[in-house]
Amino acid sequence: MTVDKDKSTEEWSSYEEIVDKFIQVIAKNMNLYGITPSVGRLYGTLYFSEGPMTLDNMRDALEMSKTSMSTGVRALSEMKMVEPAFKKGIRKDLYKSEEDWYKSFTSLFGNRWRHHTETNIEEAEEAIQELILICEETADERLANKITNDIDRLRYAQNYYRWLMRFIQVVESGEIFDYIPKHDK
Repeated sequence: MTVDKDKSTEEWSSYEEIVDKFIQVIAKNMNLYGITPSVGRLYGTLYFSEGPMTLDNMRDALEMSKTSMSTGVRALSEMKMVEPAFKKGIRKDLYKSEEDWYKSFTSLFGNRWRHHTETNIEEAEEAIQELILICEETADERLANKITNDIDRLRYAQNYYRWLMRFIQVVESGEIFDYIPKHDK
């Protein structure tokens, strides 16, 4: 019986190593969207959990502070990647991962890109307005021509960012899946 128990322990150890390695992959991918690796690992841990977890469970699993867990859960909740769960008889707050990665991606992508894109449109408009004022005041023809060309470049950038906003809307609305269908289980 000892041999079987040792083999089982070894199998469990191999299993945990493989899952941990993939959780690192999740964390690395989420980092592309500006999410810290620790929050990415938190999501991965919740994703592979057999059921909802409390902050204490998360802290024990990741060896991080309860405050870090709380901050991470809040960030993931705002991105709609984690949601509260309920289990009869448990008073502590429970959380589970959003298992629809397509939904998570559209939410994460939309939130991150929308903010930056809107900011870029506004920054370009401010630059245009400031350049127009300089152009109206200058007697330097060469500077006026340079400003006119740069305003054209800024308007081109704005058009790109407006196009990107439409793309973001297609992703957020789920319409993207009409063009690129999901691959379900």
